[in-house]
Amino acid sequence: MRTVLDPHLVDASGREPGLWVAVRDQRRALLFDLGELGALSPRTLLRSTHAFVTHPHMDHFAGFDHWLATALGRMPGMTVWGGPGFVDRVEHKLRAYTWNVVHRYTLPLVIEARSLEADGTRRGARFDSREAFARRDVPDEPARGDVLLEEPLLRVRARIVDHEMPVLACAIEETAQVRVAADRIAAMGLATGAWLQALKAAVLAGAPDDDTLDVRWRDAAGDHERRLRLGELRPLVLDTTPGRRIGYVTDLRFTEANLVQLDALLAGVDVLYIECVFADEDRELARRRNHLTARQAGSIGRRLGARQLQPFHFSPRYEGAEERLRQQALGAWQGAIEPDSPY
Repeated sequence: MRTVLDPHLVDASGREPGLWVAVRDQRRALLFDLGELGALSPRTLLRSTHAFVTHPHMDHFAGFDHWLATALGRMPGMTVWGGPGFVDRVEHKLRAYTWNVVHRYTLPLVIEARSLEADGTRRGARFDSREAFARRDVPDEPARGDVLLEEPLLRVRARIVDHEMPVLACAIEETAQVRVAADRIAAMGLATGAWLQALKAAVLAGAPDDDTLDVRWRDAAGDHERRLRLGELRPLVLDTTPGRRIGYVTDLRFTEANLVQLDALLAGVDVLYIECVFADEDRELARRRNHLTARQAGSIGRRLGARQLQPFHFSPRYEGAEERLRQQALGAWQGAIEPDSPY
């Protein structure tokens, strides 16, 4: 079944961290980490509505400036999420520049920065180009689970893991997918269109049959519109299936405490993007650097029951030998190599 979320590594080689996820039915994208963004087209960056920065190390956050230079005068805004203290980090980035002309741009840019604090509180501030990106705080929100973004088609959840600093591990989840019968649409004298998304959302929300829906479409005869009851449209729906779940995990220590957080966030995940910074024989170096080995990454994927494993974020010390790390990770995930145990 066709899925709404279409994930891609920012760096196809897997060396640099970063993931972008196209939201097909909305022609937009979500970004996970803002590191080296040069491989992404301006079109992709300008369609990005949300970014989730796992932590403010340079290889995960230095690309904010690249995004900002692309966005100025060309897009209305973006929401940027991070871990504890992240709103302050965004403010410092913006204050590093002089904004004496940006208020004249025809299209203003508004950046909404949000942070998930260690106690679950959400802090936020808005930065508007018409005000030279002066900080305007918004009221704190109390802890309310791990959901950062929830929309009709998708949601993003995050939990804090330990890298000798707080880091966000993320889950990107489609809502349940609704399959409709094309032949029944034609039999009712209708045609496909954007109204189908509204129908699917209403069905998933359990809307009553007496609710009405404006059905609009265009064909060779021109534009058409009919208002129909949901009860009349419900027979178009054949079934619903669970949506796909994608995990993005990078920069964390191989500890039981971290694995417990990943269990709660990503058990049974469909696709797991996970860092494989060091080879198994360099596990002591990985421990000192607070990163995973490839074998440890595969062990996590096996523990979570991930249906697909996508290793990435390989250390430059293995340039030209990345396949060795991939095979160690996949071997532990598939059970061909004995999984590692956390320290």
